[in-house]
Amino acid sequence: MSGERAPVLAQPLRAPSAGRAAAYAGLLVLGAVAGVAGALVQPAWFPGGLLLALAGEAGLVLGGTRVMRGRGGGAAVAAGWIVVVVLLTASRPEGDFLFAAGAGSYLFLLGGIAVAVMCATLGGGRQPDGGPARLGK
Repeated sequence: MSGERAPVLAQPLRAPSAGRAAAYAGLLVLGAVAGVAGALVQPAWFPGGLLLALAGEAGLVLGGTRVMRGRGGGAAVAAGWIVVVVLLTASRPEGDFLFAAGAGSYLFLLGGIAVAVMCATLGGGRQPDGGPARLGK
């Protein structure tokens, strides 16, 4: 036991490196940009724009999980998207708002949250280093 190394998942947490923190911040900003773009595209071309916005978000969340080799990348994209979309749904004191009270807006909001959760959890998680053999061998 004295010379063996602990499994990767059993090691204590450390602060991420500066490059990794910058990558997470960049993914957060990319998620916010995708939320704004989707909010503008989905009402313009209703059925196609909604599908395009949700497909773009799904691709970005899955790409974030692949690039960061963990679910944290997808969660950063999803967090940026959700924060921006929720802020855009709030009306201003002047009475202006970006989302109309239609089916497309609700599908974009609820469908986007569902897509973000599914893609962030189904994306690749952290895997232990080693060969492709089963763990019991």
